[in-house]
Amino acid sequence: MTNALAIGLVTFIAAFFALDFFVLDLDAPLFLARKFYDMLEWLAFWR
Repeated sequence: MTNALAIGLVTFIAAFFALDFFVLDLDAPLFLARKFYDMLEWLAFWR
């Protein structure tokens, strides 16, 4: 991954979270955190 691609990806993700917080109010970070926790639980099963 190049630096330009990484910066673009971080900018896109930050813009999405800012848009969600200020405009949409969809609680995307909370949803993603819950899904990430579910994924960790699923991975722990395979350990």
